[in-house]
Amino acid sequence: MTNHLKLLIPLLFVLSGLSATSQTARQESPIDLMNRSAQDWNAANLDKFMDLYDTSATMMTAQGRVHLKGIRDLYLKYYFKDGKLLQSLSYDHYELTSLGRDYALLTGRFILAANIDHPERTGIFSLVFVRRANGWKLLHDHSG
Repeated sequence: MTNHLKLLIPLLFVLSGLSATSQTARQESPIDLMNRSAQDWNAANLDKFMDLYDTSATMMTAQGRVHLKGIRDLYLKYYFKDGKLLQSLSYDHYELTSLGRDYALLTGRFILAANIDHPERTGIFSLVFVRRANGWKLLHDHSG
């Protein structure tokens, strides 16, 4: 092995480790994503809020599972009027459980704040997240 290769191999290991470390540092946890999604919701930015969801995401409803477009339609129908947010959103009581290297279960409680037109509503959720190349994404939403 030449001297150049002897120097290059350790350098490649160091660089690949730095790349993996910086990629891991950039990826927000599912809890961080939920907190950011509440900020997006409260800014009445449904498109940004929907970035939380994977393109193959589903949500459980009383009528069965709906896919991404159905999820967005439900939010528009029940929580927005003329592009305006009806109630602000927050979460608490998080509990995160690993389901393997690339999957996680996040449970907790959502709170839709009371205002002059709407009483406070709370409920629980269980969410399955999947780790994609671009970070954690919500794969399945079961809220009620």
